[in-house]
Amino acid sequence: MTEIDAVDILAIGCGPFNLGLAALASTIPDADVLVVDSAEEFRWHPGLMFDEAKLQVSFLSDLVSLVDPTHPLSFLAYLADVDRLYPFLVREQFFPTRREYEAYLLWVVGRLPSLRFGTTVEEVRWHDADGVFDVRVRTASGTAGIRARHVVVGVGTEPAVPEQLSTSSPALVHSSAYLDHRDTAHAADAVTVIGSGQSGAEVVLDLLEANLRGGPAVRWWTRTPWFAPLDFTKLSLEMTTPSYMDYFHGLPEATRDQVRAGHWQFHKGISTETLDRLHDVLYRRELLDKCQPVQLRHTVSVEGIDELADGRLRVRARHGDTGALLSHSADLVIAATGYRARSTDFLAPLEDRLRRDAHGRLAITAEHAVVADDQLTGRLFVANAETHTHGVSAPNLDIGAVRNAKILNTVLGRAAYRLQRHTAFTSFGVTDDDVLA
Repeated sequence: MTEIDAVDILAIGCGPFNLGLAALASTIPDADVLVVDSAEEFRWHPGLMFDEAKLQVSFLSDLVSLVDPTHPLSFLAYLADVDRLYPFLVREQFFPTRREYEAYLLWVVGRLPSLRFGTTVEEVRWHDADGVFDVRVRTASGTAGIRARHVVVGVGTEPAVPEQLSTSSPALVHSSAYLDHRDTAHAADAVTVIGSGQSGAEVVLDLLEANLRGGPAVRWWTRTPWFAPLDFTKLSLEMTTPSYMDYFHGLPEATRDQVRAGHWQFHKGISTETLDRLHDVLYRRELLDKCQPVQLRHTVSVEGIDELADGRLRVRARHGDTGALLSHSADLVIAATGYRARSTDFLAPLEDRLRRDAHGRLAITAEHAVVADDQLTGRLFVANAETHTHGVSAPNLDIGAVRNAKILNTVLGRAAYRLQRHTAFTSFGVTDDDVLA
């Protein structure tokens, strides 16, 4: 890295969203994008890379296709390049496996010279006189500076463990690292999984398969009122389209928060296929003798976790319907408790220039730019940090290409990518023609 790099767009964080930004920019001659990431190499959810786990979105929700299906970095272009196009056709599955999607992402990484790993952003400042961001980064060789006219923050999320499960014991593991502890889990006498999203269900499924082979007793506890499916029915999925995202952004802040609370089944449920497989394993257990016990329990809120003298953990909880206090002990507890936004402390020098809502969250425009003072207007963007303003679509892979196209179009000041105008059959807003005179 040179002492001072100058770029038009600096993207911080190299997950699928900013990787997609670099991919879309790669075919636009005047779109100068640099993506930096503190990791030494690209990895995508390695702790949950089960061989059979599938994406919950279509292969069309790759980095580019929903904006430009002819793009040379599409998933279909990847399949053709690795000579797997016809096998994928015959497979007749719209949903790639998670492992194949990571292979696609790595294929894209290998074709983009605009990515720099092992590069940690330490500070982002705004230079008033020159109208650019001054960004200090740290690499293995020391610190350096990057000057950027625009910055896109896409640092993603990190595993979250609620205070009720807080413990320093190595016997508590977040689901994101499950495969690193899989052998330990299979060899244990008793394992508890807390949380019933897709990740928790996949961990439980793996443990139940081990249980069939003489593995551990399994408990699965969740506070949700049932083991709910992801709502992927056709018209419900229109709530994840650009049309609904634009409508949602136009709602008042309080209304957005109220509406968003009702969308939990779009991201906290379990795929129907996984639920079918879970039930099948449970049914097969009925035909076997001497399997260790299995317990599935919903409507249970964990209130605390205690480390016992022998290193095991005691889980304490309350049953929501009856108020009864429950407890049990386990050798290993898997916390499938979701994720929280990563810290963006590097933006601290800009704080007094950024606008926030009543809850202290960044105010975000329809084009995914942070609302700021005049000089910073349209200069700082976010990716997957705007669920509060754009709704349930914000973290979805199927909105990534559209968001990146909006960012590029805004930065370039022209429609470098044409966005689809008709994305849903449902009418979300209200027009003057709908209102009674």
